Amino acid sequence: MREPALQPHREGLSAILGRVHDIGREAIAPHAEAVDREGRFPEEAFRALKAARLLSCYVPLELGGMGLTLSDLSKICETLAGYCGSTAMVFAMHQIQVACIVHHALSSEYFRAYAQELVEHQYLLASATTELGIGGDVRSSLCAVDVRGDRFTLEKQAPVISYGEAADAILATCRSSPDAGRNDQSHVLVRKQDCVLKPISGWDTLGFRGTCSSGFTLTAEGLAAQILPVPYAEIHSKTMHPFSHIVWSSLWLGIASDAVSRARSFVRTEARKTPGNLPPSALRLAEVDTILFSMRGGVQQAVAEYQHLLSAGDPEAFSSNFGFGIRINNLKVASSQLIIDIVGRAMLICGISGYRNDSRFSLCRQLRDAYGAALMVNNDRILGQSSTMQILQREG
Repeated sequence: MREPALQPHREGLSAILGRVHDIGREAIAPHAEAVDREGRFPEEAFRALKAARLLSCYVPLELGGMGLTLSDLSKICETLAGYCGSTAMVFAMHQIQVACIVHHALSSEYFRAYAQELVEHQYLLASATTELGIGGDVRSSLCAVDVRGDRFTLEKQAPVISYGEAADAILATCRSSPDAGRNDQSHVLVRKQDCVLKPISGWDTLGFRGTCSSGFTLTAEGLAAQILPVPYAEIHSKTMHPFSHIVWSSLWLGIASDAVSRARSFVRTEARKTPGNLPPSALRLAEVDTILFSMRGGVQQAVAEYQHLLSAGDPEAFSSNFGFGIRINNLKVASSQLIIDIVGRAMLICGISGYRNDSRFSLCRQLRDAYGAALMVNNDRILGQSSTMQILQREG
């Protein structure tokens, strides 16, 4: 009698997070300051993450991945950010691209095979959504994919392609044809061996320096099958928009949590110097922890609602649910403001020790990274979108 086939086994999150902490201590934290100081890609971190097969953790079990949920992924992003914000940001942006394929392209034979290839080789995926001449509007493109027969060509001037030179593939937005309108977009997988990146700008910034988000002219060709099988409008509303704001907010939460943890260690050190007397900074520590609690609650609420909508399988849930879109925008705006508040308060608690670069309580890197959060899709643009949705939203 033939034995029944074994079903893929999903590993527990606690075991995965244990490995992430090991990687953080051994491969990320020792190099975080150098990555920031030199503005270089965190190569040691990603060698370790690839070895742990974490780049394919959101790929379904049946295709060889870990089959993790967004809730799981949110915790991994938060954990990584406690060791290095740039590493967490690159990991999060990669997973956004993986989610676009998993949510929208697995009906395609090409992309099912590519997902398995990603698992095997632990490819790193980048994104090219912004473009010179459109003012940061990712739902508009000037460039177009030109399909002839079973091949495509594409040229795009992208002011930002984070870690583009380190990536194995780039998912680029473009008009769906040379005759299409600006908002009629496709999402195209560009393999590294089939593209040329010509630098047009560098990346010498205040924070998130290790993301290496330089600008390039992207010239590419490939198989027409590399175009995701649904319009980018659907990909954006269901995945790119909510998934991005959730994983970004998760890693900002990780940076904020690390700042509060350092402040707590500082207060404990001060308390040991004067047994029986509570340091004045202890009150400030309790105060900042309540703000961190609120930030964490916002992330958890957004994750729960998004996963519920995904599970419901309602095709209209993301295209017509202005209430959800507003709440996701609120998450991004609130989280990007709270991280600055929390890290700043933690620095005040630590005093000059938090201000110094050479202190074990230093919060300089965390504070500089914090100020980048509001600029990743500028908060003013997001509030402008929300103001329109507020008018269109139905009551009840």
